Amino acid sequence: MPLMRIELDSDRYTARRVEQLYQAGKIHHESRDAARDEVWRRGRTPAGEPVFVGISNGEPFRLIYDVDVYTDTT
Repeated sequence: MPLMRIELDSDRYTARRVEQLYQAGKIHHESRDAARDEVWRRGRTPAGEPVFVGISNGEPFRLIYDVDVYTDTT
């Protein structure tokens, strides 16, 4: 399955909080859902749940997710 990298705009506080949640083995549902919605918006079909990769360094802060997508979607 190909991966689609999704970067969501965020602020410093939210980015750090999301990163801490994932480090603790929890999920930030709002950003995960936003990553999935972005895949749909780009015309692809998610093949699984978005996987949190991390946050960008510096301004603007971004949450980074990788999402498996189906290749046969037109």
